[in-house]
Amino acid sequence: MADIADLEAMREALLAARFAGVRTVEYDGRRVTYASDAEMAAALADLDRRIAAASAPRVSQVRISSSKGT
Repeated sequence: MADIADLEAMREALLAARFAGVRTVEYDGRRVTYASDAEMAAALADLDRRIAAASAPRVSQVRISSSKGT
């Protein structure tokens, strides 16, 4: 999985292309052509989810305790 900086750079490139009305985005030597604006919006939403997931703090330990209730 890409790190947060790469994901944000991909998002910025996609946003710039979308705002310019261009359907082809080139990032890191790779070229992607989107069929519609809806497809670009879906790709942006996916990048937003990935960035949020990568930014969220991870739980490394879970403790469970219980009692008999006497």
